[in-house]
Amino acid sequence: MCADTPDYKDTLNLPQTEFPMRAGLPKREPEWLARWAEMDIYGRLRAKEGRTPFILHDGPPYANGHLHIGHALNKILKDMVVRSQQMMGHDSRYVPGWDCHGLPIEWKIEEQYRSKGQDKDEVPINDFRAECRKFAEGWVDIQREEFKRLGVTGNWDDPYLTMNYDAEAVIAEEFMKFVMNGSLYQGSKPVMWSVVEKTALAEAEVEYHDHQSHTIWVKFPVIRAVEKTGARSDLLGVNVVIWTTTPWTIPSNRAVAFNPGLSYGLYEVTEAPEDNWAKTGDRYLLADNLAADVFGAARVEKYARLRDVTAEQLDLLTCAHPFRGVEGADGEWDYDVPMLPGDHVTDEAGTGFVHTAPSHGADDYILGVKHGLVMTHNVLEDGSFREDMPFFGGLKIFDHKGKEGKANRAVIDKMVEGDALIARGRIKHSYPHSWRSKAPLIFRNTPQWFVAIDRELGDGRDEYGKTIRARALASIDELVTWTPQSGRNRLHSMIEARPDWVLSRQRAWGVPLTCFVKRGAKGAVEILRDPDVNAKIVAAFREEGADCWFDAGAAARFLSPEQLAEGWEKVTDILDVWFDSGSTHAFVLRDRVDGTPDGIADLYLEGTDQHRGWFHSSMLQSCGTKGRAPYKGVLTHGFTLDEKGMKMSKSLGNTIVPEQVVKQYGADILRLWVAQSDYTADQRIGPEILKNVADSYRRLRNTLRFMLGNLSGYDAAEAVDPSEMPDLERWVLHRLAELDETVRKGYAAYDFQGVFQSLFQFCTVDLSAFYFDIRKDALYCDADGSLRRRAARTVLDILFHRLTTWLAPMLVFTMEDVWLDRFPGNDSSVHLVDFPDTPQDWRDDALAARWAAIRDVRRVVTGAIEIERREKNIGASLEAAPVVHVEDADVLAQLRGLDFADICITSGIQLSNDPVPGNAFRLTEQPGVGVVFERAQGEKCQRCWKILPEVGHTAHAGTCKRCSDALG
Repeated sequence: MCADTPDYKDTLNLPQTEFPMRAGLPKREPEWLARWAEMDIYGRLRAKEGRTPFILHDGPPYANGHLHIGHALNKILKDMVVRSQQMMGHDSRYVPGWDCHGLPIEWKIEEQYRSKGQDKDEVPINDFRAECRKFAEGWVDIQREEFKRLGVTGNWDDPYLTMNYDAEAVIAEEFMKFVMNGSLYQGSKPVMWSVVEKTALAEAEVEYHDHQSHTIWVKFPVIRAVEKTGARSDLLGVNVVIWTTTPWTIPSNRAVAFNPGLSYGLYEVTEAPEDNWAKTGDRYLLADNLAADVFGAARVEKYARLRDVTAEQLDLLTCAHPFRGVEGADGEWDYDVPMLPGDHVTDEAGTGFVHTAPSHGADDYILGVKHGLVMTHNVLEDGSFREDMPFFGGLKIFDHKGKEGKANRAVIDKMVEGDALIARGRIKHSYPHSWRSKAPLIFRNTPQWFVAIDRELGDGRDEYGKTIRARALASIDELVTWTPQSGRNRLHSMIEARPDWVLSRQRAWGVPLTCFVKRGAKGAVEILRDPDVNAKIVAAFREEGADCWFDAGAAARFLSPEQLAEGWEKVTDILDVWFDSGSTHAFVLRDRVDGTPDGIADLYLEGTDQHRGWFHSSMLQSCGTKGRAPYKGVLTHGFTLDEKGMKMSKSLGNTIVPEQVVKQYGADILRLWVAQSDYTADQRIGPEILKNVADSYRRLRNTLRFMLGNLSGYDAAEAVDPSEMPDLERWVLHRLAELDETVRKGYAAYDFQGVFQSLFQFCTVDLSAFYFDIRKDALYCDADGSLRRRAARTVLDILFHRLTTWLAPMLVFTMEDVWLDRFPGNDSSVHLVDFPDTPQDWRDDALAARWAAIRDVRRVVTGAIEIERREKNIGASLEAAPVVHVEDADVLAQLRGLDFADICITSGIQLSNDPVPGNAFRLTEQPGVGVVFERAQGEKCQRCWKILPEVGHTAHAGTCKRCSDALG
């Protein structure tokens, strides 16, 4: 700048804002949380009248530890739903809740007792329950603060807890509806049993891991063949061979199953080592497809297939138990073992015959019931054989730590001793484990309480079926919207195939099965169905909590003297904790003032594992008591993995803890990670991913900061009507009309990733890299009252109101920061406003098509200039005044109707319809457009930096005409 040229910097309208470039989220977010609490944002939103309720019902996490990244994903997704629905005009209520009963908490207290050398069973039950309640209360308070720190809104001052007295009363009341409708029954049935936790487990509490098991091939000698046409006496003395991975179940064997649809043969060993268990001359019955595998495992060198064996012939056979007649068995196994047909038998592995112990397998039990087999009670709750069992009494299958006991090896050794095996081995396979103790499980026959899901209820709620299963399947197909749709298929297949619901647990901490029974002849159980007794129980629970059930004399409190005299006994089992959470629709949705009278939520949202958990139990419970599903929509998300796609594990050191992310980056970065993720699949997270998220955040923040800086001092009086705006501003309004539809449809469909990607691309590509880049010159250099500058500022104001509200459900802290920068005040908050209405007449598809063509040409121009800058021929695009050749006459006409140099941020542009010269810069994706670089001619304006011939010939030294006029 020449010495006599004035410094025009102070005459420019440069951005003015105190909005910081660096967010400082970890430090500043708690301040906003405190402000929202003081303002009672949640309560003020509830006070807005005339709104249709939208209720997302919170699936309760367990109150037993710090939050993990899966908790953060879940609660942030819920918060995005709640906030977006509120800002779309609903009364969007959210009552957070906690699951406070059950094994996770009881297990923690037992661990504390064990560490002190104490036995939980020696502690009075209500003292133990008090410890559990205290433990849960402590973690509720901790988790509540951790959830709030993530920016999650809700009724945190009055959450629901399944251990609240009122909740326990309603859970008991809901259970007693099953007592009264006749679907509750006590049965003896094999259930998944944890010997570590000494309780039955629901399917939702079971996970599968690799486990190494013993394998044995066992001989069941044929001792009888019914004389009948087609019977073959040559099968007497032959051995039916079974294969099992649970040797410990052999003492409970009651039958051998075969599949009439398979091909079987009679085989003879013709050559084998002398010391072999399978000896030359031995004859076996085997499935033809598996014979070679069996003989290979048995080290048989040669064998012959003697003939076919038909299903009819197998059906006539009776076998002996492998321990039949063994010395010292005292006749324990001297019973017949029938051959029974079963469709569950396959020839994919094993021998084609399945050893059947009805007390220790699901298929075995079904077959046993069908054919009247004896149910054994050989295995006790600690995983040991009953003391009086010959040879094996007291031996454990798994010990109290889940390690293998001596039972398997003892059974195998006894069979080796009695020449009952032809082979043995080991196999690694998928095996059920407790998802809490991680210990392997067993199927064990125990008396449990069940809800029959195929029994007609007779309660008059038959719109969707007369049984729980029918109602659930109808609800899935007719009443519920699934996000993603695959969730429907998963739950439908589970409900379609599931057995009766096991409700009872042999534990201490939870709501008891509030019913009374009377034992009749031959063990028959009668259940008391008395509405007056039920009412007394509910009233007592509501006043004192479920502990009163365990008080001495509780039976006398609830029963009449006549009923006591009749011998009615109190049941002491505890309800499956899934029944607790499955009942929340009653004591949260139906009974609370911030619920809904019909007890039906708009949405349940949890991880995909809850198809077997909360979604499942809530469906069963509600179909049994209300006749339909308790939800209109179900949204499921995937699991969280590390950056390599591996499951997170403390031992691997790849865990990401929400608290650490919040301390380093702030909660909004974690929320942005959720918004950018496809939650329907598994999500990856780690240091590099979080760095990329933080980079996206910075780019978005810069866009918002530009808007704030250029809106400084904006007054509604300077607003320009859209009809008077330049084409470029009207194009931005068109994009906003498009985005308004995208945002609303996306939020309604819970497509947060789609909403964010659309807004992020708009902010970074359409605004920062295009519109803002072009309009910086007008905003900084035009006269205050110029139409172009006023129109741009009007558009910035319109953009501000939409972008801050559209992004607020995702970036709750940052959008509050942006909002308060413009509208400070004690009552100001972006979270108190709705998405603004966007006029659809802003939409102009013809205009958008014109600007698409203009931007195509602009890309060629900027590409040509970038080469000149890279080769250091010029320093800035304003040093250029290129010649632009455009072959399309319509596009050329559109360009001539604009100041295309401004659009390209050059000092000048020559437009030509001449053929594109050979030396012109081109882009293959933009045929018919070429750019020949030319330098701008003239002097540099000391105010706007454009190079123009007119500079130096205006009223103000060193300025162009536009700048000189602006200076006045």
